Amino acid sequence: MSTERYVWGTGKRKTAIAQVKLFAGGGGVIVNDKPYEEVFPRLEHRCRIEEPFLVTETVGKFHGVVKVVGGGLSGQSDAIRHGIARALAKENELLKPVLRKEGLLTRDPRIKERKKYGLRRARKAPQYTKR
Repeated sequence: MSTERYVWGTGKRKTAIAQVKLFAGGGGVIVNDKPYEEVFPRLEHRCRIEEPFLVTETVGKFHGVVKVVGGGLSGQSDAIRHGIARALAKENELLKPVLRKEGLLTRDPRIKERKKYGLRRARKAPQYTKR
């Protein structure tokens, strides 16, 4: 285990939970012991992970170690983005308004709705027949 100083942030989205540790110095983001480019092959997911660094102009100033569990790739990438934003806000309070303005500190509350009895899914009902 490293004895370097780091800041941490926890990000959540849908059922994904990401624990982010940001260390000073460049080096990219490691997700579950792999480079994030390997874990997230789609460019859209990579861009979402990089967004907090781009918005705060801190590209190359931090490298992150992330442990993410649950959900799919989109939920995990958004959870990582949320965790990185929270860690950056904790590192430097002056970045908080910039991150807040871009909506990166706000937890996205949308989760899957539970199935209700008498229905096929959360809201889909069986076909109605009049006669």
